[in-house]
Amino acid sequence: MLHTFSHIELASAISDRDFGVLRRRLADETPQDIAETLIGLAVEDQVVAFRVLPRSLAAQVFEYLPFEQQEPLLKTMAREDVAALLNTMAPDDRTELLDELPATVTQQLLALLTPQERAVAVQLLGYPEDSIGRLMTPEYVRVRPDWTITQALAHVRRYGRNSETLNNVYVIDAQGQLIDDISIRQFLLAQPDQQVADIMDNRVVALRASDAQEAAVAAFRREDRTALPVTDTGGVLIGIVTIDDVLDVAEREATEDFQKIGGSAALEEPYLQISVTDMIRKRSGWLVVLMLGEMLTATAMGFFEEEISRAVVLALFVPLIISSGGNSGSQAATLVIRALALGEVTLRDWWLVMRRELVSGLAMGVMLGVIGFLRIAGWEAAFGSYGPHWPLVGLTIGVSLVGVVLWGTLSGSMLPLLLRRLGLDPATSSAPFVATLVDVTGLVIYFSVAATLLHGTLL
Repeated sequence: MLHTFSHIELASAISDRDFGVLRRRLADETPQDIAETLIGLAVEDQVVAFRVLPRSLAAQVFEYLPFEQQEPLLKTMAREDVAALLNTMAPDDRTELLDELPATVTQQLLALLTPQERAVAVQLLGYPEDSIGRLMTPEYVRVRPDWTITQALAHVRRYGRNSETLNNVYVIDAQGQLIDDISIRQFLLAQPDQQVADIMDNRVVALRASDAQEAAVAAFRREDRTALPVTDTGGVLIGIVTIDDVLDVAEREATEDFQKIGGSAALEEPYLQISVTDMIRKRSGWLVVLMLGEMLTATAMGFFEEEISRAVVLALFVPLIISSGGNSGSQAATLVIRALALGEVTLRDWWLVMRRELVSGLAMGVMLGVIGFLRIAGWEAAFGSYGPHWPLVGLTIGVSLVGVVLWGTLSGSMLPLLLRRLGLDPATSSAPFVATLVDVTGLVIYFSVAATLLHGTLL
């Protein structure tokens, strides 16, 4: 196991200007370890470290630095060092960096690229934000179907050095259209005099450059691949997307969904880096909406004010009723939102979802209803708290819990599907939002059941 160059050792080597030792030690480290070490140094010391790194290794290390470290580093480095770094970076990582920078800075950096790299960068930046085109790299190996295996492998040896990955080789026709993708294993096991067409199965899964990045996540999950080709609308092969970039998208999407489910707008920056002002702005909007929704709870209770005044005992169980319904709704909403995100559930499955939640809600409602009734019976036996009509009070609580929990699971499971059907993000049907909805409607169910069962006795 390699010994990682510590911050202290690295800073000491830089301050002593011992570039020979620095170059040898850094060359033995992985790009990830070097990046983690550099994060703890002053930007001037980072510049010195990058100056002694081999160009290809420097580009890899730079890609692992967070954007907050990349921007000041670019401003401090010499112009020729920045040009070398940008021209060596992987096109997809370079696109992500340029997309984050102000437009004027991006234009200045584009001018430092070679004509070939500038053409690639401009092409990738031309795709819509959050599209697959922004993720793809044009560094891949392509062959023709009429080549022999010997010719194809010679081509791989010549051009594969700069390829993002060599797990697959892509077959195109004379017009550049994608025909097939073949694993390098198949090439190595084939006879040298065979043609590429002989080992093709004409089954290829490709992404569209204009599609949303979420489509790439779903495709990688479905196909279990490390790279997938990207075509334009005419089927012409224009790049590939690799699993490392898709994992970043999946993590970002999952983070946004979790934040929305928690009742907050998605944060564009890490928690400790976003300003307090932006944090308040992202969270306060939902809090205001939820507070206005909860005001309807007071309205609903005011509508049943007469029943409450005649049977004060009903008010004691309001928190129990609304929390049980809200909790069941939040559970259902969270499960369905995640199932939608993973592709486990589609809009066509709405009836299956409803049927499952109907059974689940009824079973859980009966379970909680029985517990609620036993609680009333136990307190009555121990303390005589509810008077001669305690069985009806217990039955009211039990039946209400069945109705509220059932309604909570149904509304919580159907709301995300409804939002998806309307073209909205299902994650916005957050757990707090569902809980607020069920709070209001749960009160209506509770007092309606009470008015029916307690009529002529307490009411």
